[in-house]
Amino acid sequence: MIFRFLRSAVAACISRAKRGGLCLALAAALAAGLCACAGQNNALPANAPTVTIGMDPFEPYCYLDSNGQYAGIDVDLATEAFSRLGYKVEFEEINWPDKDSLLQDGTVDCLWACFSMNGRADQYQWSGPYMYSRQVVAVRADSNIHDLADLAGKRIGVQATTKGEGLFLGKIPSDLPAAGQVSSFATTEDMFAALRKGYVDAVCGHEALLAGWISTETIAYRLLDESPMKSELGVAFAKGTHAELSAALTQTLEQMQYEGTTGRILEKYGVDAQKAMGGDENA
Repeated sequence: MIFRFLRSAVAACISRAKRGGLCLALAAALAAGLCACAGQNNALPANAPTVTIGMDPFEPYCYLDSNGQYAGIDVDLATEAFSRLGYKVEFEEINWPDKDSLLQDGTVDCLWACFSMNGRADQYQWSGPYMYSRQVVAVRADSNIHDLADLAGKRIGVQATTKGEGLFLGKIPSDLPAAGQVSSFATTEDMFAALRKGYVDAVCGHEALLAGWISTETIAYRLLDESPMKSELGVAFAKGTHAELSAALTQTLEQMQYEGTTGRILEKYGVDAQKAMGGDENA
């Protein structure tokens, strides 16, 4: 099945080669047999085409490590997936509010940075979803809050302009009970300081961010099992562009998930692979 898809992708790309260099490069890569399947990851030639990926640092998805190199879940997934399609990758840190204009003028070829597809299905040419991200609630280990229903009337801490804030302020529809008070903080550090000092009863945020913060704290916290929101993460190309490349990327990401490559990358960064890939009904 995958080989039939690749043959059709080659034909489609060649017939549309004049529409853009990336599609022509994809056709050449596939035709030359550079696309790796079933877990193989062929070395790329020196003259392999490059895909420029716009990203916004957000650990553990994409960030600079101690050696000044880009690392993270999205970095590893992008490098592996595009390598299978015959491309080198170049990561470009961008001013996120400028992302659409940077896509349109070709400064970046796509956006890959824990970017949610929810509510944006018609705004971009998408590949994915390749995984899911959850909003979760953290409490002190000795708290009597054990599920979302227990949050009724409680004091909730969130980070300003995040989905957590939108959920508890009612800007994002959910089944959450009404909180007694919602306090917005500028940083995750401020949010956890309020929880540590007892100024709030619980905090809400992105699962990977909260889990990473909890792992470095000396005070014991725990995450509630239930999630008030799950988002589909995808790779965004400019609307109406790179249809063949985005379709081939979706196929490659599905193959990586099927064979276990995606799960191994997630676990490398301490993320529950089953939940992140949608295998948990409470995710």
